Amino acid sequence: MTKPRALIVDDEPLARERLQRLLQRQNTVELAGECGDGPDALATIERERPDIVFLDVQMPGCSGLDVANQLPATARPAIIFVTAHERFAVEAFAARAVDYLLKPFDEERLHQAVERALELLQSRQAREVETRLESILAQVQPRVPERIAVRVDGRIVFVKPREVVWIEAANNYCVLHLTDAPRLMLRESLGSVEQRLGAANFARISRSAVVRSDQIKELESANYGEYVVVLLNGTRLPLSRYRRNELERALTEAR
Repeated sequence: MTKPRALIVDDEPLARERLQRLLQRQNTVELAGECGDGPDALATIERERPDIVFLDVQMPGCSGLDVANQLPATARPAIIFVTAHERFAVEAFAARAVDYLLKPFDEERLHQAVERALELLQSRQAREVETRLESILAQVQPRVPERIAVRVDGRIVFVKPREVVWIEAANNYCVLHLTDAPRLMLRESLGSVEQRLGAANFARISRSAVVRSDQIKELESANYGEYVVVLLNGTRLPLSRYRRNELERALTEAR
């Protein structure tokens, strides 16, 4: 596993050397470099993209607080302030610091600060993965159309998916049972209509019936292990035993 990369920023060479020695002893991060002033730190952060920055507060020309406040909101490293002065703590945490190390600090206190930074980095990575997965799923999931055009008796009728309660196969035709309109019979296969309406909102319950998932009221047990799908409008439709597990899974995911 790749170690997080850390940058040390302090205008005192001895302080940088001591911190580097302690970090090497702990062996939890990889050193990305060191800087002696604020402008160099900003340039190095932009170039090296470290995961963690140990940042001194008081430095000539550009303080550590100035550096932290100039960093972008996104792709921002975890900031651990390192200073001999307590009075900057409020400003440091206002600059979204992970921790505030008071000099002189011991190895255990440094370990605590590094652990806090690692926890922040892990939570960021988890959020990034979740965001990427959501983006991928949004691209691959079937798009639900606002409405579809169906040809009925020489006319073209526009039907919204939410108006369809269930669809019934009838030989070479299928029948759309709607919420507030007469049923429509069209010369099209059940599978074709199901696909056009958006399969994410509909569930196949048998070879001859597809229902809109949010119109299902309950599954009622019948004889010999058979089940009946009861819709909100009272319609009762037989459920194929081969479709039961698939339907229950679809209903669970839709909640």
